[in-house]
Amino acid sequence: MNKSTPEIIGSIVSIFVIIAVIPLLLAFPIMWLWNWLMPEIFGLPTVTFLQAWGLMILSGFLLQSKTGNTSK
Repeated sequence: MNKSTPEIIGSIVSIFVIIAVIPLLLAFPIMWLWNWLMPEIFGLPTVTFLQAWGLMILSGFLLQSKTGNTSK
């Protein structure tokens, strides 16, 4: 079954919106957990939503596995 051009464009836009929204939604649990635990345990300040989003991105960079095929 062939899709028309508006349906294809709508599908592509939907995928981009989902890709953009999921990381933003994942920042809320990080913000909630940080603001619940860190100030009380370590005396650290609370974080905003954007700071939590940045922490999520930073931790993704720092904890990303860099294993490659090293066999010869």
